[in-house]
Amino acid sequence: MEGKTVVISAPSGAGKTSIVNFLLSRIPSLSFSISACSRTKRLDEINGKNYYFLDSSTFKSKISKGDFLEWEEVYPDHYYGTLNSELERIWGENKHVVFDIDVAGGINVKKRFHSNCISIFILPPSVGALEERLLSRGSETQSSIDKRINKAEQEIAKRSDFDHIVLNDDFTTACEEVLILVKNFLK
Repeated sequence: MEGKTVVISAPSGAGKTSIVNFLLSRIPSLSFSISACSRTKRLDEINGKNYYFLDSSTFKSKISKGDFLEWEEVYPDHYYGTLNSELERIWGENKHVVFDIDVAGGINVKKRFHSNCISIFILPPSVGALEERLLSRGSETQSSIDKRINKAEQEIAKRSDFDHIVLNDDFTTACEEVLILVKNFLK
């Protein structure tokens, strides 16, 4: 069975992970697609739950074998991607896939699944608000935040490549708006 796919994309810090967690708590037929990455695991992260943490050489080997639905070198030598085995796992459970994915990955998934995919871009209220959110995490250096903000500006420029744009200036409102869009799509 090939179920439907739900893409939630946004710049880092815009709230996509929180919105995906909200969807998962409200729609039992959705299952989270765990991405693979080559970055270092953070203290609070669990391999196989938050990400599949792979070293760069393993990640590159899987790329060459065609093991990824999509992948991207998001920052130099920091790869992120979706393993084909994740979709097989979720569809094997007769569920629909929800992706919490960067903007380039979201666009690639939409191109692959067309009408079997809804793509939603979570728009932050401003780049300044995004920077404040990243700073409040306390998990990143100023240099890392500056890189993310620069990338965010490029990603926001691609929002029209998505089926829907949801402004996240009020979290509850944004969650409800995304919930309605996804429920209507899954009918």
